[in-house]
Amino acid sequence: MCQVIGILKSARDEPLGCLELSEVTLTALQTAVESLIKKIQQATENTQRLTVTLDLPVNTDLIDWMESQPLFPKFYWQSRDSREEVVALGQIKTFTDPMAAEKVLSDEQRIWGGRSFDGRTSRNRRCLSSFFFLPLLEVTRFDGSWQLAVNISVDDKEKILQTLLQVTSEATEIPEIKSKILGRSYAPDYSGWSTMIGNALDAISQNIFEKVVLARRTTLHLDTPVAPAQLLKASRSRNISSFHFMMAMDAKHCFVGSTPERLFLRQERDLQTEALAGTIGRGQDSSEDNQLAQWLMDDNKNRYENRLVVDDIVSRLVPRCESMNVAHTPELVRLRKVQHLKRSIDAQLNEQVYSADLLDSLQPTAAIAGLPRDKALDFITEHEPFARGWYSGAVGFLSRQRSEFCVAIRSALIMGEELHLFAGAGIVPGSTADSEWQELDRKTSTLCSLLGSEEPELERKTA
Repeated sequence: MCQVIGILKSARDEPLGCLELSEVTLTALQTAVESLIKKIQQATENTQRLTVTLDLPVNTDLIDWMESQPLFPKFYWQSRDSREEVVALGQIKTFTDPMAAEKVLSDEQRIWGGRSFDGRTSRNRRCLSSFFFLPLLEVTRFDGSWQLAVNISVDDKEKILQTLLQVTSEATEIPEIKSKILGRSYAPDYSGWSTMIGNALDAISQNIFEKVVLARRTTLHLDTPVAPAQLLKASRSRNISSFHFMMAMDAKHCFVGSTPERLFLRQERDLQTEALAGTIGRGQDSSEDNQLAQWLMDDNKNRYENRLVVDDIVSRLVPRCESMNVAHTPELVRLRKVQHLKRSIDAQLNEQVYSADLLDSLQPTAAIAGLPRDKALDFITEHEPFARGWYSGAVGFLSRQRSEFCVAIRSALIMGEELHLFAGAGIVPGSTADSEWQELDRKTSTLCSLLGSEEPELERKTA
């Protein structure tokens, strides 16, 4: 019937991992698709969304199944707390204006996608400013409950049915990454980075801006290509306490990331956001780790950088909020390769505030652009030697009741055999080219370390 991947185990057998797909699971998915096809055939002209419940183990892994499907776009999402996981496939409709989408969605529908950092500007005309799609098929796990949903348009019912028939019950297990890094090249190289940092510090001393976030693109030269789903699966297993996402427009262009940073979570009028800024590496043992953490908590430069981000977010939200609560002191966020300072911000929104309004207000934040925003963006446009595209944009979902977006850092753009990693560093008084370059190395190692090669990036300062 179909290629069997692994043996179905109970959730008790692997409480911390994901279960590979079994014939039973694949059959359950295919049966659910067939059930939805029957429901569509009987749907009235007012029907916009249909769902069926899936009886799957809580930690079933659907990345293999997603990779085997011929439908595009493909979108994978796992929330930072791991409570929600979604695979969205195919498109009923696409949107470049999230506000227009938000006003026409039915109560249960969600659009998936994101806003780029510099798309459709003179800087980067090849990248869309926004891309969102209403998926044809959506598999969702929330806590222990699974469901399969289809969005429909009565005018395109036959086309939708034909597309659903393409969904395959077969899935081939994604192999572990075997690719090895043969070399790296940087844009800018270390010399260019040093010049750019010097120019930024000069601008800060002249009060042109208080902070600017400058980025580097690292291109990995591999012995064999790595598939986006391979990178996603490996990163999800090792980089915990992060959002995990994959956005594939087609088979050759894919954006993958594992980011610790939330842009916002909005549930009705309740809003949660945060300032994540200030970074140090992890120690070799618990004693060194704690020493580094304490240094970060006490360091004036990093606390100042974090405060600038808090002030920027608050100033942008005040016109849209009835009340707001900001954490008085930063907390420590420990990830696999780095530690960050974070201050949480909770708010009660005014009536009639849309999620699209929040995207406009918050993105890009001072954590990935600078402060003041426009002056920092002008500097980035003039000095960074590459277009960011989706990197440091916002990725997630939007609906009428609930929306959530992460900041697309710790990310990679995969274009055929090319693999580009991105990372940025906040430049404020006291920043040095060498220390910020090493911070970029630590951040890119989130994904870089998943590939074979232990050669430290910080020893390769020339292109």
